[in-house]
Amino acid sequence: MPKLNNKTLVFSREDIHEIVKHVGLNQIMDELIHRLEIAIKSFDPSTIHIPIRSGFNYTKPDSGLVEWMPLYNELKGDVVIKLVGYHPNNPDKHQIPSVISTISSYDTTTGQLKGIMDGVLLTAFRTGAASAVCSKYLAKPESKVLGLIGCGAQAVTQLHALSRIFNIEKVLIRDVDTEAMISFGSRCEVLNLDLEIETTSLEELVGESDIICTATSIEPGAGPLFSHLKTKASVHINAVGADFPNKVELPLDLLRNSFVCPDFLEQAKIEGECQKLEDHEIDTDLAHLIQNEMNYADLQNQMSVFDSTGWVVEDNVVMDLFMEYGKKLNLGQYIEIESLTGDAKSPYDFINESVVACESNEKQIR
Repeated sequence: MPKLNNKTLVFSREDIHEIVKHVGLNQIMDELIHRLEIAIKSFDPSTIHIPIRSGFNYTKPDSGLVEWMPLYNELKGDVVIKLVGYHPNNPDKHQIPSVISTISSYDTTTGQLKGIMDGVLLTAFRTGAASAVCSKYLAKPESKVLGLIGCGAQAVTQLHALSRIFNIEKVLIRDVDTEAMISFGSRCEVLNLDLEIETTSLEELVGESDIICTATSIEPGAGPLFSHLKTKASVHINAVGADFPNKVELPLDLLRNSFVCPDFLEQAKIEGECQKLEDHEIDTDLAHLIQNEMNYADLQNQMSVFDSTGWVVEDNVVMDLFMEYGKKLNLGQYIEIESLTGDAKSPYDFINESVVACESNEKQIR
């Protein structure tokens, strides 16, 4: 019987950064958008099993959560689990991102941990890519004005991803954090986009944008972000910020007047914009939309909302992409994390192995 590989491929943040520097931001985003669209088109719930994410929400010492998002792919013999912490006070109190995560992969033959990598940058990448994929189907192709409510880390990748699909000429921004608005342009310089970024009022942003992305840290119960504001008749909104029960960004009347498409329906009904809607008011999920696109050909002419709560399919796709690039570039480190001793029935076998090795060394010295 061949010996199983008992090493885990670990990608540090430096490895992830090196992949991005070598491959390039645009190529990674383009390939991620392409692969994610293919994965959604071929998604089959009979072989890919995804339960609703679970975890812990708490308010002490600060408001936050730690959750796990699992996926089991029968055909690949693979389980992917994303662990994510969301702590909205992180940027101000600790100068670190509000979303911190890791993504790991397990072999369903043995249960061994095959790989683990940083999920902070990957989460930003895949969230932007998901909005781009959905917007491709729901937003007007000639969309040129993008509105961003919330100018944090997610806003940068939302702009990046959407700029790869649409010819964005103008970006309207709004945030309760003045410093975030002031610094947004400089944080986006790395994208080398030829467009205008303008700080404006919520009324103007909502009224003039062809596509709107909401990615805020609004407190549960404090939403929506706006109400009774006029939008374009065909505006498409990517609602990214809702991730707690009772945390919403969009007004109920807007949702009821829009085609509402969640990424993961059952999850969105608990902690997305869909938690405010009755089942009959939710139109269809992202997989059904893309797999049946001919049935929804006229949606680009009406208001639509992508209720993006985070779907582990996206994490699976982005992990596979970075794993492939990392192996090609000989990045990452193989580490024996799990204690797999020589005798599977003897948990202390490593002690005997140490004694034998020591005796062998002594003989060589003599």
